[in-house]
Amino acid sequence: MQKKVQIISDGSLDLSQELTKEKDIEVVPFYVSFDSETYQKEMVEVGVREFYQEMVDHPTVFPKTSMPSVHDYYEVFEKHAKEQLPVICICITRKFSGSLQSATTAKDMILEEYPDAQITVIDSTVNTVLQGLYVLEACRLRDMGLEYQQIVDALLPIRETGRIFFTIGSIDYLKHGGRIGKLAGIAASALKIKPLITLKEGEIFNSGITRNRLKSMKKVVDMTREYLDEVNAKPGEYSFCIGYGYDHNEALEFREMLKDLIKERLGIDEIGIYQIGATIGVHTGPYPIGIGIIKHALTE
Repeated sequence: MQKKVQIISDGSLDLSQELTKEKDIEVVPFYVSFDSETYQKEMVEVGVREFYQEMVDHPTVFPKTSMPSVHDYYEVFEKHAKEQLPVICICITRKFSGSLQSATTAKDMILEEYPDAQITVIDSTVNTVLQGLYVLEACRLRDMGLEYQQIVDALLPIRETGRIFFTIGSIDYLKHGGRIGKLAGIAASALKIKPLITLKEGEIFNSGITRNRLKSMKKVVDMTREYLDEVNAKPGEYSFCIGYGYDHNEALEFREMLKDLIKERLGIDEIGIYQIGATIGVHTGPYPIGIGIIKHALTE
């Protein structure tokens, strides 16, 4: 059976290489650097585990990331334009990165050379594992047999339902990356507080503080429950996952804290656990943990 649509995303989607291969998702990676001079393609030249190990081993080093270039996107788009294969490219929120602008510029260049090419670039308005869920939703629609424009039209309305509720080990990385201004009221690192953060519609918001890690994780569970109540979530309506940084065992413990709630409210037996990559990890540090949730498209 001939493929009808190619799903593409930037490296912020934070899905494993095994899963992107299984779902036929083409990933345009971000670049990561530990010395501000040498940049390596994430997942291609430097692995996620290696990235976090470097942060853990050298806590005073603050790595940086760089977005995919116009050329990176152009190469991918041109390949599919030559094949006359429609492309849907889903990018990290424009409020966090210029990746979407790189993709849009590349699209415009392709259309000058290949006027019949079909390329839609979508601002996911989210990032990391929630972006991954959104991309997987695009794959689900493709695999249902929907046409190119039908997939685009179904994807756009669900962006506003996406939420990330999470906590981090410390605010040092947020401060270093210039994100602390978005989170007024938690700039007291001397108190060793654990901030609670919500991402929605491309922005991060302060959702409170706790004094230790376990309490912060329990609060994320509470925030999840409150959102499910707010939207009157029903089984089968949402996709859901856990995102974590360095500590996989902690993610497994966190899943135990959530499993009964998610089984009862969303009808999900097995909660996916995805590792947050370098694009967001440079801002959160090595110990982010939280959840991503977004509504399915085309549910009755």
